[in-house]
Amino acid sequence: MSIEMTVTPAAERFMKRMVRFSGLPEGSGFRLVVSAGGCSGYNSEFTVEAQPQAGDQTVLVQGLKVFLPAESRLMLQGVTVDFADTPTQSGLTFFNPNAGPCGCSSSSDAASSKPPGVASVALGSIKVGGRPHAH
Repeated sequence: MSIEMTVTPAAERFMKRMVRFSGLPEGSGFRLVVSAGGCSGYNSEFTVEAQPQAGDQTVLVQGLKVFLPAESRLMLQGVTVDFADTPTQSGLTFFNPNAGPCGCSSSSDAASSKPPGVASVALGSIKVGGRPHAH
């Protein structure tokens, strides 16, 4: 199954930087694990891996290998992956144009909520080869 997802130039630069500074051999890839959950519908974490794991599909993004397990491929179908670096968040964000608005914000914080179908993963959740990444 081929996956239709969009990776913005900012997300691509971030992923390539993570792989380049991982210390792993040339040809390593960025493994993105996305699952259902959270208010916006996405929980995610990523690692830099030398090889795809069993069941992963390798997607090439401008020469970068992105390893996607089956559940991630389903979750990312039609999704735009972006990178945000603002005072309030830093990390990958996911925008699904087909997702409805998030239904768990109260009226007091609705004005500051993210657009419908948007989720992010913080830089603190980065792992390299299964170990938490030192900052």
